[in-house]
Amino acid sequence: MAGVVHCHHHFARRGYRQRVYVERTKPLEQYTTEELYVRFCFGNAAIEYLVNLLRPNLQHRTQRSHGLSVEDQILIALRFYACGTFYQVVGDYMGVVKSAVCDVVRDVSIALASLTNEFVSFPKDNQIAQAKRSFFLLGNMPNTIGAIDCTHVHIQAPLKWPGSVHDARILRESALYRDLQTNQPDGIILGDSAYPLLPWLMTLFLTANTPAQARFNTAHCRARCAIERLNGVLKRRFACLNYLRAEPQKACNITLACIVLHNIATKRNVPLCADNDAPETLTNLLHSARTSKQDCSLTDEQIKLKPYE
Repeated sequence: MAGVVHCHHHFARRGYRQRVYVERTKPLEQYTTEELYVRFCFGNAAIEYLVNLLRPNLQHRTQRSHGLSVEDQILIALRFYACGTFYQVVGDYMGVVKSAVCDVVRDVSIALASLTNEFVSFPKDNQIAQAKRSFFLLGNMPNTIGAIDCTHVHIQAPLKWPGSVHDARILRESALYRDLQTNQPDGIILGDSAYPLLPWLMTLFLTANTPAQARFNTAHCRARCAIERLNGVLKRRFACLNYLRAEPQKACNITLACIVLHNIATKRNVPLCADNDAPETLTNLLHSARTSKQDCSLTDEQIKLKPYE
């Protein structure tokens, strides 16, 4: 008995507290599909799809009484991606401790990032013609299969390459550059003046000296706006990309995870927000590209696209 009393006073002096398990929320039971879109960017059916997709990577080998299910892990990660707030805030909302949120975001991001090659790729042989048609409708640019641009994701200061890096250097350091230099694609990619002119990478005329060059720049800009708008859509859908309190490797996994999730959302027609906006795919950009002149600062006459040949 004395031993028990001694242990009690020992733990009391050390500030020992018995662990208290908070009742976790059950979002899929609490919210409608529209409310899930607002809070998690995905509805019931899409969340179920993600649970089945990631189950092999996230399923715990043991089922302890307070372990997180795959569904719980997906919802915690989606909440973080959607609002980009502190882990503690996400934990309080979901009924888990801060450390659990940190671990879950890490694990789910790695699992999603591992699927990048499955959900993110250049147009395959049977998709190239459709990509060229879509870009031609955007701006009368022929033989175009893609567009390239960079966006800044604010992260914790790394040990190397602090701050932003020039777009051209990012391209040169990428595996994409090495692959396209070796295996030139069946078509061209559009880039702004920050990029070098290459056999497969078409940039603007820095100074348009002829009407044909001006029309080329107009067409180029109208087609390339797809990538600029897509960068904006990613940050709108996943607010965490506006500022990541994470070291570089974790930030890369989170960014890849959001890109994979965006493509999944696009394929499954998941609305961008609760007002049922359509996902911003290339096809959905056609109308806005024709009617908005904000991206390129064009005059009304320049918007009347003409062949530049």
